Amino acid sequence: LLTLFLGLFQGALLLFFTLFVTYDEPSAQAEDTDLVANQVYSTFPFFQDIQVLLVVGLGLLLTFLPHYGFSALTHNFILLNFSMQWVLVLQGLLHHFHHGQIHLDLHKLLISEFAAVTVLISMGAILGRASPCQLLVMATCEIPAYLASEWVIVTCLGVLDVGGTITIHVFSCYFGLGVSKALFRAMQQPPHPKETPTPRSDLVSLVGTLILWVFWPSFVAVLCQPGDAQHRAILNTLLAMSASAITTVVASSLLERDGKLSPGHLQNGSLAGGVAIGVVADMAMPPAAALALGSLSAAVCALGFRFLTPLLGRKLTLHDQCGIHNLHGLPGILGAAASVVAVLVAPKDTSGSRPSQLSPAGGNASEAVEGQWRGRGAGGQALCQAAGLAVAVGASLLAG
Repeated sequence: LLTLFLGLFQGALLLFFTLFVTYDEPSAQAEDTDLVANQVYSTFPFFQDIQVLLVVGLGLLLTFLPHYGFSALTHNFILLNFSMQWVLVLQGLLHHFHHGQIHLDLHKLLISEFAAVTVLISMGAILGRASPCQLLVMATCEIPAYLASEWVIVTCLGVLDVGGTITIHVFSCYFGLGVSKALFRAMQQPPHPKETPTPRSDLVSLVGTLILWVFWPSFVAVLCQPGDAQHRAILNTLLAMSASAITTVVASSLLERDGKLSPGHLQNGSLAGGVAIGVVADMAMPPAAALALGSLSAAVCALGFRFLTPLLGRKLTLHDQCGIHNLHGLPGILGAAASVVAVLVAPKDTSGSRPSQLSPAGGNASEAVEGQWRGRGAGGQALCQAAGLAVAVGASLLAG
């Protein structure tokens, strides 16, 4: 079934690309050629970082199950490529279909990877308990749901979320939990003996965490406008993730009975700051705020593993294999709340309007959002941030 599914999909896509997809025409003028070259050279290093983050870092992070390491790496790699191509088709038909052709460029490929991330995160909830064909069916259904949710959140509500905290992390988390509930709601799944990590599998998974930690600032900053916004996003992300790494060690030692560090806490809590900071990474805020947000998100993640996951398993029979609710859901909600506060407390300039540092810095937040925010005021923008979180949670749970 897997071979048939993938073979038919790739054959259909080959026909579709042959008929409708082409590359952007080269610029005739030297100035335009230099501009395109500069855009490619400035974007491609970030693109490579994200490739390493998704293929190597995230793939290794999923290998904590000792008897499922090869499958986890393989499924992660297959789903990434499958979802990227599926996004290119849907995005091309919806937004880039002009005169019978879809023009492909590096930016569209980058956006397709961002959409594919949602599938890879959602897979974590049912890792090891779903077949490859079930995962492909989930990816086929999740991508259209994600695109619709992102359109509502970013285009209709004008939510500021350059790092994908709300549109990617929160949506994918609750979509995955919805899928898990739909598959396993009949009864509580008892722990399988093969689900217990070993020191070797935990070590490989921790290597994946380190790779994700190193390359995460590129994921957050790639869609920012080059210059101050991108510089600020990189700095804020590094500060938040550094604080989350330190706080994870403290929280894990306090929560564990013998004071030892939990590998699960280290593998996830160290990344929680990167999840939470994405929505406010390009906003004008003091460095202490980034440190505080990183520390708080790591503490919430560790507490979630210690108390909330067992509680949800007992009360709601909710199965969350990788703890995506603790790494992506709870820090994502925390980041969304931080964005509301950041918008409300942003200092005003002499003209009485909010400073441009809090304007969307490119990426999935269009430039038109800046004008919408200035029209509605800080209070209205804060309400939109909260509404975007509600849409992400509700739509993802229902669709999942």
